[in-house]
Amino acid sequence: MSKQTIQNRKRQKIVVLVEKQPKQAGLAFVMHGLSGFKEQPHIKTFAEAFRDNGYTVVRFDTTNTFGESYGNYENATTTNYYEDLEDVISWAATQTWYQEPFCLTGHSLGGYCTARYAEQYPEKVKAIAPISAVISGALTVETGKLRPGLFEEWERTGWKVEPHVSRPGTFKRIKWSHMEDRMTHDLLPKVGTLTMPVLIIVGELDTSTLPEHQKLLYDKLSGSKEFHVIKNAPHTFRDPEQLSEIKKIMDAWIKRLK
Repeated sequence: MSKQTIQNRKRQKIVVLVEKQPKQAGLAFVMHGLSGFKEQPHIKTFAEAFRDNGYTVVRFDTTNTFGESYGNYENATTTNYYEDLEDVISWAATQTWYQEPFCLTGHSLGGYCTARYAEQYPEKVKAIAPISAVISGALTVETGKLRPGLFEEWERTGWKVEPHVSRPGTFKRIKWSHMEDRMTHDLLPKVGTLTMPVLIIVGELDTSTLPEHQKLLYDKLSGSKEFHVIKNAPHTFRDPEQLSEIKKIMDAWIKRLK
């Protein structure tokens, strides 16, 4: 595994992990979600599924998150996460191990970004696995109704503050401008371009990217597709048994891509 530091289009530092395979069967990019980082257990699980099938795997920390890259979480937007994905792939295209078409997988906001990339550049993408993906800003607002007053308070004060479960002892503070930006994003209008194989996985108890919202995306897909609900699982997968189940699902799916 090699760790490299590159720059995005704004000349900001992005830290990238590359797990190069000597006999490369394919290339996969793995992306974390909002406030996530490349070493989270579920992100490592996604990467392992591809690595075990001979893929060279690229993981990275976006800017404005809790990883090693530039920026502060409070400034995170869907747009900046998506642009960082584009920039990491553009950098990868200059490397000797780069190949097309490649696979993409991401969790939550990373799921949105990887699916959007596939919509924008379908000829470059072999298959995608948007896991517990954000579908649109509008559906995020609809989901927010499950926590009465959350969005009203966020907009009124300009901030949302909550504990960071993956980084004990730290708090996630994010500006209302994040939601203003997210409202400009939606996967559904261009879903017809996603004709490559798609694997959708979501937790049964996910209250952030609801299973029924994942089904909205799934039902609009016209190509090879799979939909899996992980029993008793929340939005972010941490339970070892659930991670093992996800890895088995992904392993079988990756093998079918051949």
